[in-house]
Amino acid sequence: MARASPARRTKIVATIGPASADPALLVQMIHAGMDMARLGLAHEPVEASIAKMRLIRGAAEVCGRHIGVLADLPGPKVRAGSFPAEGVALSEGAQVGLVPEGGSSGPTVIGIDYPRLLQDIEPGDLIALGDGGVTLLVEAVEPSGAVARVRSGGVLRGRPGVNLPPEKFSIPTPTPEDMRLLDAVTEAGVDAVAISFVRTSADVRAVRNAVGPDGPMLVAKIETPAAVDDLDAIIEASDGVMVARGDLGVRIPLERVPHIQKRIIRSGVSRALPVITATQMLESMIQAPTPTRAEVSDVANAVLDGSSALMLSAETAVGHDPVAAVAWMARIALAAEQEFDYYAWGSELGRRHGASGEAPNATRIVSAITAAAWRAAYDADASAIICATRSGTTARSISRFRPPVPVVAVTPSLRTARQLSVAWGIQSVLDQERSSIDDIVWFSVKAAVEAGACRPGDIVVVLVGFPDELEPATDVLRLVRVH
Repeated sequence: MARASPARRTKIVATIGPASADPALLVQMIHAGMDMARLGLAHEPVEASIAKMRLIRGAAEVCGRHIGVLADLPGPKVRAGSFPAEGVALSEGAQVGLVPEGGSSGPTVIGIDYPRLLQDIEPGDLIALGDGGVTLLVEAVEPSGAVARVRSGGVLRGRPGVNLPPEKFSIPTPTPEDMRLLDAVTEAGVDAVAISFVRTSADVRAVRNAVGPDGPMLVAKIETPAAVDDLDAIIEASDGVMVARGDLGVRIPLERVPHIQKRIIRSGVSRALPVITATQMLESMIQAPTPTRAEVSDVANAVLDGSSALMLSAETAVGHDPVAAVAWMARIALAAEQEFDYYAWGSELGRRHGASGEAPNATRIVSAITAAAWRAAYDADASAIICATRSGTTARSISRFRPPVPVVAVTPSLRTARQLSVAWGIQSVLDQERSSIDDIVWFSVKAAVEAGACRPGDIVVVLVGFPDELEPATDVLRLVRVH
C-alpha cells in the first residue's frame, strides 16, 4: 500500500483563552495546526464564550478550513474559602482542618464551599486543591469539621478549586448550571460539548435527552474512577471521549494513568469514536519557548497509543506563545506518525472488533463495509479512501482502522465537516446532496481530486450508500481509477 501521507493525521484541539482570543492569532493557530477549538465554560460568562466562537468561525473562514468548536461544561464545581492575596504555604505533613463553609482559609483551617462536605467525605479520601499540586488526605471526619494531612504541599491564593471525590458528590452530573450553559451553547450552534466528571452512562444520556438527536456531538470526559469502571457503557452512549488525565491522576494512583489512557484510547477508537488525550501535554510552554524532552515523549506516545486528537489547555489559553505551542504539537505528532505501525493496528482491530449482533442493522453494515474497505485499500494499493457521508459515521468508522492514506469525507453538512475536525486522519470536503449512487461516486472522487487527496491515474476506494433507503447505511464499496 502507498506510504503514509506526509500530512499530519492526529488532530489538535487548542483551548482559547485570554492569550489567544484574537482574530489574527486564531488565524495563525489554524495555520500552525489547530483543528478544533475548545472553550472552557467554567472560566467566563457563557456570552463571552459564544463571542469567542464567532471569532473562531471568522478565522476558519479566512483560512478556508472547517474548524470545530468544543464547549467544555464545568461539571460539579467546589471552591475553597478565600486565602490571603500574598498566599498561604501548606507544607507536606502539616495537619489542617476542613470546614463546610466558604468564608476564609488559612494555614490551619480551610473553608470548603460545599454544605454536604462532612456527609460526602470519609477517612482515606484524597482532596486536591487548585490544579492538583496541593493534595490533602482525610484522616478523620467529626461533627464540626474534618481533619486532613497535607500529602503534597504548595502555595494557595484566592479561591482555588477543590476536587472532592466525584463519585461521592451529592451534586449531580450534569449540574443545573451545566444544563443552563448547555442550552445557551446549543442554541448558538456549537459543534461539540464535553461533559465533565461523568460517572456513568446515565450522565451522558441526560445530556443527550436535553440536546435532542440533532444536537452537538457529546464528548464524555473520563476523569473519575467510576467512569473508568463504566467505560464501555459510557463509550456506547457518547460520540467521543476525552482522557482527562488531570483529575484522573488525582483520583487514582499516578502509575496507573498511562495504562488507563491506553485502555480508553483502544476502547473508544475500536468503536469508531474520536478519543482526545488531554492535560499537561506541553505544560512547560505556558512560559517556555520549547517543550521539555519528557513532554515530547508524552505527546509522541499518545500518538503511538492511537489518540485521535491531542489537546492543549493552559498552553494556548494563557501561555505566552499559543501559536508556538500548536506548532510544536503538530511537529511532534507528525514525527511520531512516521513510526506508527498502520498495518498492525488495522489488522488487530479487524480481528478483535466489529459491531455486535445486538447492534442495529445499519451499524453492523457500516462496520463490515469499512473493514472491507480498509482491506481493499491495502490489496489495491489505493491512494485514498473517499466516504460520502451525511452524519460522518462512515468516515469515523473507516478512521478507526488508521489507514495510512488520506480519508476524505465528502458531505453536504457543514456541521458534520466541523465535527469531523477532531476525527483522526479525516479531511472534510463540502459537496451538495446527490440523488444517485453513480452521481455520488463521480462527484465525490472529483471533490477529492480538487482537494489534492488523489490525482489522475490513482486508484481510490469509494464508500457510499443509497440515499433514499428507509434505514440509510453505507453499503456500497467501489474501487475507482481516477481519470
